[in-house]
Amino acid sequence: MTGTMIDIDNLSVTFRRGRRSVKAVNGVSLKVRAGEVVALLGESGSGKSVTMRSLLRMHPKGTSIEGSMSVAGHDVTGLSTRELGNLRGAVVSMVFQEPRLALDPVYTLGRQIEETILRHERVSKAEASARALALFEKVRIPSPQRRLQNYPHEMSGGMLQRAMIAMALACNPKVLLADEPTTALDATVQIQILLLIRELQKEYGLSVIFVTHDIGVAAEVADRIAVMYAGRIVEEGTAGDIIRNPKHPYTKGLLGARVELADGRDRLITIPGAPPDLADLPPGCAFAPRCADVMPPCRVAVPPLVGNAGSSERPGQVACLLYA
Repeated sequence: MTGTMIDIDNLSVTFRRGRRSVKAVNGVSLKVRAGEVVALLGESGSGKSVTMRSLLRMHPKGTSIEGSMSVAGHDVTGLSTRELGNLRGAVVSMVFQEPRLALDPVYTLGRQIEETILRHERVSKAEASARALALFEKVRIPSPQRRLQNYPHEMSGGMLQRAMIAMALACNPKVLLADEPTTALDATVQIQILLLIRELQKEYGLSVIFVTHDIGVAAEVADRIAVMYAGRIVEEGTAGDIIRNPKHPYTKGLLGARVELADGRDRLITIPGAPPDLADLPPGCAFAPRCADVMPPCRVAVPPLVGNAGSSERPGQVACLLYA
């Protein structure tokens, strides 16, 4: 893997709700190399999906975006509406959490994939139809020819997510963004989809950002993990380093809450309290009110991301005064 495919530098995203400003992302920097899978991990509301959707500028009007973002050499923040349309699907594609909301209910799945191909490439309708069939076969949808004629409501959740993945790969993008694509699926289908994404990622050499709140899912698919809390990355490292030797108290809390790591305990170890209001963040470290290792300076200064010794070629980083 060489070269940087995704480069996010000091990204901040603020939503305006009347007189209230919600800073959903606050100074995030992240690089993803060609062919690398990075998982954004954290609780709901931590800024994971907002960070990822910023790469496609999929935020409502009035949203304030600061910092810089580039994907495959394209400066996302400087693209016109037309250039952005050319980028979406051809260079960067997205797999959504709920495909029933992402797909058009009044068109067949085959037609939607064909239109995606025809939008970006100069091919005949017959060739687009043939590619749609090949994609359904690639993602292992049974009876693919017949399923291309189905409408979204006629497919099960697992099959529909496979169709969503097929559509995302229709124009051979370089980057795939996956927004919790297995959350709404049962455990057996979830594993199948995870394995499929990982298999296709390796086959196509995709760079992937995978958003999840499940550290087990992150460990299954990712090369590196970036843990987010209250709009900031609080820890980053290889999947192995994060799982075996977590540094940040929040990351340790996420691991401790895993059922399979309970080791016969009567009760799971949970993180006390709740995530902060992003419109009214506390001073200092946002995790301080919930942290068992909190110190007085934690409530004053926001800790920067600093390097730690990790076991890999790319040392990890952690934002905690315990390691400052």
